[in-house]
Amino acid sequence: MDKLVLLIPHYDNPKGLLVSLASIGCNENLDVLIVDDGSNNKFDEIEVKKAFQATGKIFFIYLQQNSGIEIALNKGLEYIIKNKYTYTARLDCGDICLGDRFQLQKYFLKEAPSISLVGSNVNFVDTNGAYLYTVKVPEKDEFIRKKMYVNAMHIHPSIMFRNSIFPKINLYPTAYQAAEDYAFFFNVMNSFKVANINKVLVQCEINPKGISTLMRRKQAKNRIKIILNNFYFGLYPIYGLLRSLLLYITPLSILIKIKKIVKN
Repeated sequence: MDKLVLLIPHYDNPKGLLVSLASIGCNENLDVLIVDDGSNNKFDEIEVKKAFQATGKIFFIYLQQNSGIEIALNKGLEYIIKNKYTYTARLDCGDICLGDRFQLQKYFLKEAPSISLVGSNVNFVDTNGAYLYTVKVPEKDEFIRKKMYVNAMHIHPSIMFRNSIFPKINLYPTAYQAAEDYAFFFNVMNSFKVANINKVLVQCEINPKGISTLMRRKQAKNRIKIILNNFYFGLYPIYGLLRSLLLYITPLSILIKIKKIVKN
């Protein structure tokens, strides 16, 4: 039987964790692995299990100290690989699954054996749940590869991948803090084909206290390094470098306003 597990890293956001788990449809069938990254604000395991209405089990890993999301994700993947899960999906605390997300993505991977990782379109909201914009990502591998230099063409909390990609590629890189997902996507694409489903399957929250906000400049700096590590002379890599440099120097408030204008 093809086993699916949802990997959720947690750090000081028990309310967001409950919201995320409650969003998983009761028709879904999957296990959940929660990796607590040395939180000060702990969650209650009993409340967590009550919030989860789908079919499956919830497992917990507790790190002794806060080590960063890339370490938490890798600890989770080590457990997942050891327990021989077929697929891994991702979600972050506070983000919401829409419809039968996991059924759709699992079916997609079963029907497309040449694809090893799949994501989806994503709605973005603020911390009050107010709609900001929708990110629509390219569906086909060839377009994803080109545009990856401009920006990540997979939204991290929306992805599902085959665990058979390991050990041909390593786990999440730890040298690119706040951009470990971007580096991971490049590593996957260097060996496997990828895709996106042309549906909004996840709602993501833009949190002023989130990693992408608090470490935005470091994230942009590390994205530049990742682009250079995968660089070739072409329109998309050159444009991607210039874009990342612009993101590095532009305030977040201005970027959000620009995104809302462009997306709406």
